[in-house]
Amino acid sequence: MKLVAGNWKMFKGTSETLAFFDAFEAPAGVEVVVCPPFTSLSLAAGRGVPVYAQNVHWAVEGAFTGEISAQMLLELGVEGAVVGHSERRQYFGETDETVRKRCEAALEAGLRVIACVGETESEREAGETGAVLRRQVAAIPPHEALVIAYEPVWAIGTGKTATPELAQQAHESIKELHPTRVLYGGSVKPENAVELLAQPAIDGALVGGASLEPGSFGAICRAALA
Repeated sequence: MKLVAGNWKMFKGTSETLAFFDAFEAPAGVEVVVCPPFTSLSLAAGRGVPVYAQNVHWAVEGAFTGEISAQMLLELGVEGAVVGHSERRQYFGETDETVRKRCEAALEAGLRVIACVGETESEREAGETGAVLRRQVAAIPPHEALVIAYEPVWAIGTGKTATPELAQQAHESIKELHPTRVLYGGSVKPENAVELLAQPAIDGALVGGASLEPGSFGAICRAALA
């Protein structure tokens, strides 16, 4: 069964979250999760769709201003967390080592994890994609409750999308390094979802902007059934 995760990023407060769930119904036959901002997690939990946080800290508690522990998320009814998203790496200093620590702590606490990897445009142009993926994947612990999301950074929020062939190749490379499901993330839309999700090594999608509207997110979820 394919997994489709909607990453809302820093969008949707409480009223918009409620409106989304009033309008959205996950189709049968596909695993669907949504990743709201922290302020909407408690409202989203328990509405029929598993809820993941967009980040999680490695400590149980402590002087870590602005961070959230796995135990705090579990108390809200949150089932998993995204770790190492490219925006966390680019804007907030996330490293392979902190990704590893966050993954290990979340998994040990009982959360599921979507761990993100991917190359920048300059790394791809320099022929470094393979080396980048090997380095990033090596930091991710194998675990039955973990999946990897391949998100080419040059395709996130840019409207650019890796061709199905490029995505398939990257997913095959990741699976040679790590025994897990691999999702594709990077400007996934209803218009390209069917072709991307038809690739044999692509086990689902991590969807950004297109997950904000119930109609477009539902269409991508249905594309996973094709």
